[in-house]
Amino acid sequence: MNNREMASSSLKGAESRPEATEHAFKSRDFPYVVRLSQECVELSLKAALRFVGIEPPKWHDVGIVLKKNM
Repeated sequence: MNNREMASSSLKGAESRPEATEHAFKSRDFPYVVRLSQECVELSLKAALRFVGIEPPKWHDVGIVLKKNM
């Protein structure tokens, strides 16, 4: 699998989170809402990094890598 395919896969994963988040919000499961929201952001940022050819780190917060490659 190449970087663009991996980026596309990550974006598909991120796109599935808002619907689940809305359901969790309606169920008043607020900790899960936060978790799903964080996952959506993380997957989106990692997809952006992969799209430009940067392998994202294996940890959750990719902010350092984003700043370093601006």
